[in-house]
Amino acid sequence: MHTTIALFRGINVGGKNLLPMKELVAVLESLGFENIKTYIQSGNVVMLSRTAPGAKEAGTIEDAIEKAKGFRPEVFLLSAAELTDAIAGNPFSIDTGKDVHFYFLNEPPGRPDMARLDSLKSYTEDFALKGLVFYLYAPDGIGRSKLAAAVEKALGVPVTARNGNTVLKLAELAKGL
Repeated sequence: MHTTIALFRGINVGGKNLLPMKELVAVLESLGFENIKTYIQSGNVVMLSRTAPGAKEAGTIEDAIEKAKGFRPEVFLLSAAELTDAIAGNPFSIDTGKDVHFYFLNEPPGRPDMARLDSLKSYTEDFALKGLVFYLYAPDGIGRSKLAAAVEKALGVPVTARNGNTVLKLAELAKGL
């Protein structure tokens, strides 16, 4: 069995794409996933799978949710090793878990506009792109951050973000499977 971390983009945000975790678990169980653990309502799941996480498996999950709920959230799948590598690759202090944000990418950006991102960062912010993770240090929060708002467009690929506290909790849940 493979430990799989599923990050759902845009569910249960602002009253849209509502998907209670109990219903999400039922969809995942119907697809053969086991020992499913959810963390907070924004679509963070750790589970066991018979196959290694990949684009085909993500598409199957997206299809099942669309069939069950009428909307299609983008799903980002990681192995436990990929999550561990993302944490190890973080260039910023993880002690500031709400200040560090991990933006996960499903594919490498072809031509990321790093100069654009650099021009938007405030004097307190910093960032790094390493493989399929964009790290953002935003000690003043991301709610009004021009940099945070521009990440996806500047990278040119879909992303989903989680703060450091959530990423560490997911790693802890993964170790428990």
